[in-house]
Amino acid sequence: MRRIAALIRHGDYHQRSGAPSAHQPYPLNAAGREHAHQAAKEVQDTLLQHNWQLAPVIDSSRMLRGWQTAQIIAETLVTPEATVDSFDALAERGMGCLANLSVAEIEKILQQDPRYPEAPSDWKSNSHYCLPLQGAESLMQAGERVANHLRERMAGPSANVSVDQLKLFVGHGAAFRHAAHHLGVLAFEQIAALSMYHGRPVFLENMPDGSWQQIAGDWKVRGGDAYND
Repeated sequence: MRRIAALIRHGDYHQRSGAPSAHQPYPLNAAGREHAHQAAKEVQDTLLQHNWQLAPVIDSSRMLRGWQTAQIIAETLVTPEATVDSFDALAERGMGCLANLSVAEIEKILQQDPRYPEAPSDWKSNSHYCLPLQGAESLMQAGERVANHLRERMAGPSANVSVDQLKLFVGHGAAFRHAAHHLGVLAFEQIAALSMYHGRPVFLENMPDGSWQQIAGDWKVRGGDAYND
């Protein structure tokens, strides 16, 4: 029995300009809703092509755009009815008390706090840098959190079924890429070179020995700053 995870980046959404935090509470826009419908079609076609069974619960980020994407997928699939469950663990990198401020506002706060050095010029995309204020995490820490969620959920009750099964995870591009690195799917240098298409699944197989392999789907070659996800 094969266990396959589909990593699906949420659809496009209304976003505050200049704010690097991905914890923005805004909904999908029209293009984002279309991305979600396209994701459902690709999942449906893949299920039929490989004769895979869909795991009944779609895991999503708690961010509205993630939940909406997962809900549209669940409502659009013509396979047996799916439900959506949301998890903090699938969120994008957290900026703690600096969430949803602009880049200029964040840098000014750091400059005004004598306890902390100035942030490096690449702080938004630096995988290891963590803002030194309460509740923040690095991109690598976010990826580890997501990877742990994938491991736990793929090893749960659904792992005991006797047919090849596909489980859907709807979340955020940077956290998914860093999770793929923690799972051994992407080399570290690939993280910065790649992004994810909205609503285009990347399929990872959880092998019997516990390792992970990418078996289908395409990463997007990055252009510019793709960390404001």
